[in-house]
Amino acid sequence: MTRDGPEDVLPALRLPRRAKRLLGCAFLLLVAAVVADLITGPGTTLSPVLAVAPMLAGAITRSARVPLFAGAVATAAVVLLELSNSGLPLSVHLAALITVLAATLASAANVVLVAARERELTQVRTVAEAAQRALLRPPPERIGPLRVAVRYAAAAAEARIGGDLYEVVDTPHGIRILLGDVQGHGLPAVETATDVLGVFREAARTEPDLVRVAERLDAALSERRVNERFATAFLLDVAPAGGPARFVNCGHPRPLLRRAGRVTELAPPLHAPPLGLLGLIGGHYRAGGFEPLPGDLLILYTDGVSEARDTADRFYPLAERLAALPATGPGAVLDALLAEVGDWVGAAGPTDDAALLALRWEQ
Repeated sequence: MTRDGPEDVLPALRLPRRAKRLLGCAFLLLVAAVVADLITGPGTTLSPVLAVAPMLAGAITRSARVPLFAGAVATAAVVLLELSNSGLPLSVHLAALITVLAATLASAANVVLVAARERELTQVRTVAEAAQRALLRPPPERIGPLRVAVRYAAAAAEARIGGDLYEVVDTPHGIRILLGDVQGHGLPAVETATDVLGVFREAARTEPDLVRVAERLDAALSERRVNERFATAFLLDVAPAGGPARFVNCGHPRPLLRRAGRVTELAPPLHAPPLGLLGLIGGHYRAGGFEPLPGDLLILYTDGVSEARDTADRFYPLAERLAALPATGPGAVLDALLAEVGDWVGAAGPTDDAALLALRWEQ
């Protein structure tokens, strides 16, 4: 770290095009004021406007040296203008000089303060990314008959983590897959997601029946007395040697199965409540199944994708867009979908976390 602050560890400063234009216009006005001062003769002076120079310099950098250098140049310019306007009272010259020096010091101090705050934010983001890696472990690209890809985007970019969750576990009972969405946002949602993942990782290895895994997850959330949150979830059980795949849908959006260019929803045998609400509603979970074929692509997603809206309040047509995409790898499909969702919502940005998990059955 340099004496000026943490600019060496911060990402490069990128100004929006509109901001660059406004700053450029301000610099041109400053040059025009100096030229006007020289043209108007010794009776008037515009030297106080040079105090703007270090302020403009501070707006385009994270280094305090830049506004200090700009202030030194502005101070030298003030002295030269004073020499050419010797007929003015000394108080006018002193006022211009003090104004430039004060603006220089204030601009340099502001740059140091902003850089320090940005460094703190960078550290928070780093911790959030480490927490996300520990909570949401990257799944293997290939496991059994499956090629796997996952993409995650938190609604709050500063947070880098949210309430959506996923896991892929190779167990003695089959390949167990979970995608879920915890109610709410922020740290309480992350805490609940941590509990769900912890229970799933243990139950997936010890429970031979996928329904029992779902019931264990529901019981874990029902017993929580903190936050009292629920979570939608989709659980999938894939046999490593092939054969029918079984699934349990706990109030989650229906996955999409693309087969031979057609996209269909994977409908559950019955409508079941989210995790944490089974006892209150009095329902039960039941496993459904389907026979996967080589080349099948199954897309699991959270409502941050399916409920993304454009400026006309239209939902993103996920099934339609999935059918239109070329038959590329799972990762490329998810990248294309996530990019389209970003374009769909536009400048307003997403309002909810978005998680996508793709499974493709190989030959």
